[in-house]
Amino acid sequence: MAQGVHGEPERRESVLFEPAELGPVRLRNRLVKSATNEGLSRQGLVTDALVAWHRRIAAGGVGMTTLAYCSVSPEGRTFRHQMLMRPEALPGLRSFTEAVHGEGAAAGIQLGHAGWFANPRAAGARPVGPSRMFSPYAGTFSRAATEDDLARIRADFAAAAGLAAEAGFDAVEVHLGHGYLLSQFLSPHHNRRGDRFGGSLAGRARFPREVLRAVRDATRGRLAVTTKLNMEDGFAGGLEVEDSLEIARWIESDGSVDAIQLTGGHTTRTPMFLMRGEVPLREMLAGERSLVRRLGMRLLAPRMLRAWPYEEAFFLPQARRFRAALRLPLMLLGGLSTRASMEQARAEGFDFVALGRALIADPDLPERMRRGEASASRCTHCNRCVIEMERGGTRCVLDDPAAGS
Repeated sequence: MAQGVHGEPERRESVLFEPAELGPVRLRNRLVKSATNEGLSRQGLVTDALVAWHRRIAAGGVGMTTLAYCSVSPEGRTFRHQMLMRPEALPGLRSFTEAVHGEGAAAGIQLGHAGWFANPRAAGARPVGPSRMFSPYAGTFSRAATEDDLARIRADFAAAAGLAAEAGFDAVEVHLGHGYLLSQFLSPHHNRRGDRFGGSLAGRARFPREVLRAVRDATRGRLAVTTKLNMEDGFAGGLEVEDSLEIARWIESDGSVDAIQLTGGHTTRTPMFLMRGEVPLREMLAGERSLVRRLGMRLLAPRMLRAWPYEEAFFLPQARRFRAALRLPLMLLGGLSTRASMEQARAEGFDFVALGRALIADPDLPERMRRGEASASRCTHCNRCVIEMERGGTRCVLDDPAAGS
């Protein structure tokens, strides 16, 4: 170890805290707060509480924090208060970016559309997806999107990206994961179309690729464009790694994004494939007000809420295949709660480390790691932070043990 000016050991600066380029944006370090639903928007607009939530993350030293689950279309929402990208949202979005920038971090925003499992009570319309499917969340069948629907939704993504640029965001993330609309088009389980937007892998990837190019064109280099891509859905008949690798190669050749955030799991089929650790079913049932939905959860839980044990860097084995196949910058997500696993990811060539629960539990973790005061997040992977989203906003129950009882 190098010696300091007084002969004492000099602490090595971690590779995690090198400044890094993300497209046209320079981040102060390589740690990114991934998009995790905050539960703090109201009437589809930014609130002071939402700004404060991300300001705290930014003040903790992360390179970029990401505003989650912003719907590009009214019919794409999964819950009543979900952020909806429209001109009326612009003042609040500007307040958000100003607050995050004031703490020295970059501001990202995640754009998506729920597709077939959108909530019709929130959206005011019947859900639309690649193909007609029954949604237990909506309590109805979705309808298959027409080409006019796809043209409108593609334009909605582009308009939302333009609004994000106007609001001062540094990066926009297009959601191609977790069973949302664009992920549904990629998945053979959901996409049973016989037209040019279905069938072969190239057909299933056509619409998501068109959306990414439309977002790139709308932003015109004013901010970074990234995508969150499922490596696999986590169930038989869903998207598999080999197909996802080919899709990633096509995205790279299109030149439509500056980085890919690698993820996995499916909101309606395998949510715990992403949320490794405990399954807080008792708390989920207690928090559900609808008797019908509570009964449905009890019936579906054995299949939908299969548990996967928590492991550090649990997506790393699949992600290595993407790193070997692509030149594009990659963000590694999934089970990164120790400095050692984060540094391993960087050593293996992953350009950025995306953190979710680790920062919900410890917003100050980046700065404390930088100063050598911490080597791991206090997160216990209990997943009760997800339940808190419905109780006034996502937060760590370790701040109040009674909240998890």
